[in-house]
Amino acid sequence: MQLSVLDQSPIPEGFTAGDALRNSIDLAGVAERAGYKRYWVAEHHGTPGLACASPEVLIGPIAAATSRIRVGSGGVMLPHYSPLKVAENFNMLSGMFPGRIDLGVGRAAGTSPNVARALQRDRRQPAPDDFPEQLDELLKLIGQAEPWLLGSSPQSAIWAAELGLPYVFADFINSDGAAIAGSYRQRFRPSRYADAPRLAVAAWAICADTDEEAERLSSSFRMMMRLLLRGRLIAVPTVEAAVRFLQEDTMPSLYPARRVITGTPGSVRGALGALGEEYGADEILIVNIMHDHAARVRSYELIAGAFAKIQN
Repeated sequence: MQLSVLDQSPIPEGFTAGDALRNSIDLAGVAERAGYKRYWVAEHHGTPGLACASPEVLIGPIAAATSRIRVGSGGVMLPHYSPLKVAENFNMLSGMFPGRIDLGVGRAAGTSPNVARALQRDRRQPAPDDFPEQLDELLKLIGQAEPWLLGSSPQSAIWAAELGLPYVFADFINSDGAAIAGSYRQRFRPSRYADAPRLAVAAWAICADTDEEAERLSSSFRMMMRLLLRGRLIAVPTVEAAVRFLQEDTMPSLYPARRVITGTPGSVRGALGALGEEYGADEILIVNIMHDHAARVRSYELIAGAFAKIQN
C-alpha cells in the first residue's frame, strides 16, 4: 500500500499565511525524501487557520522545489470555477512538470455559504447545481494532468465509478465510508483514465515517539474543530493553549465522531494498515493539523519509516 500526503497548509498561531505556505513547500521536500508517492494541497477560503486558497498557485512552487514526487490538488472545488480555466491552469502545470501533476476535483464549497457566494462572479442568483456537467466539460479539456475525484458521500462514488475515474474517499470527514468504497469498485466502468478501480483513502494520522505525545499534539486540531462548530474560526493554537482549553471547556462537544489516528510508529502503521484493508484501498493520503511544524515533519517521517520497515 502506497503512502501520500494531503496538506491543508495550517497556519500556526503567531505565524502568517506566508509562513504556512513555506512550511508546505518544506514538508513536500521531506515527503519526497521519505518516499511518499504524491503531495496534494487543499483548497479552503475565508479561514485564519488554513492558508491555501488556490492549489494551482502552490503546486508550481512545490513541484519546482522537488524532482520526483507527484504534486496535485486535493482538491480544486470545481463549482466555484470555469472548467476551461481549471483545465488551462493544470495544462500549464503539466507542461512545466510533465508526468507529475494530479488534478483532484471536489464538489464541496471549502468555506462558508457567504464566502462561497462571494467567490461567484454573478451574485444575482444562486450558482447552478450542475457539478456533473462541469466535471464532464473539464475532463474533455485537460491534457496530461491525472484526474481524480474526491468525495465523502455515496454520490461522489457513483460519479467516479461511472466516469472511470480514480477516487479518493475522505475518511477524515466521514469515517463510515467502507461501503461507499465498495460501491465504487462494484460500479466501476473502465475508461481512458483507469482500466480498473483505483481507490485512495485520506485519513487523519499524527505520529510521535510516545502515544501520549501524539495525543497531546492532536489537541490543537481538536480545539479548532470544537470552536469551528460554534462558529469561531481561529489559527492553529499552541498545544499548551489547546490542552488547557480542552480541560476547561464545559460546553457539550458538538464535534461529530471522526477517526483520528494517533500514536507511536508501530501503532499508527497498524491502524493505517487496518484502515487500508477496511476500504480495500491502494493508497492512503495522510492529513493532519499541528501547531509545531517540526513536530509535523517528524510525524510524516516516522510514519514513512514505519512502513519502510515492513516493505523492505
